[in-house]
Amino acid sequence: MNSAVRLLVVVGLLLLINLAGATTAMASWQCEGDLLTVERISGAVDPRGLVQEMPNQLEGTLPGDGILLRWRALTLQLPRTNNAGTPSYTDGRWWWREEDSQHPEFFERRGEIKRYACDPA
Repeated sequence: MNSAVRLLVVVGLLLLINLAGATTAMASWQCEGDLLTVERISGAVDPRGLVQEMPNQLEGTLPGDGILLRWRALTLQLPRTNNAGTPSYTDGRWWWREEDSQHPEFFERRGEIKRYACDPA
């Protein structure tokens, strides 16, 4: 096998490994009558040394992680905050947190805060 083929094989394997570990969980909700899905995604952070220092880990989430939220005609990629307590995700306009597993918090800030009611799907 020549070196170019070996390089392609190695790069392909690295991409597969990276894609396989990219998502950690997926959940579905009914928010204001419409289906909302949340997919947790891993960020590009080296967790060595951080795991013991982070008080708000949920299923191994770390700074740099995020979520893909799909609702109505929206697809939002929200980064994880570093707030204490249950991990939350925000881009400054949209905010998501699952402190109560039956009723997650879903907000939109547009001058004032609009709260969307969510229940398990």
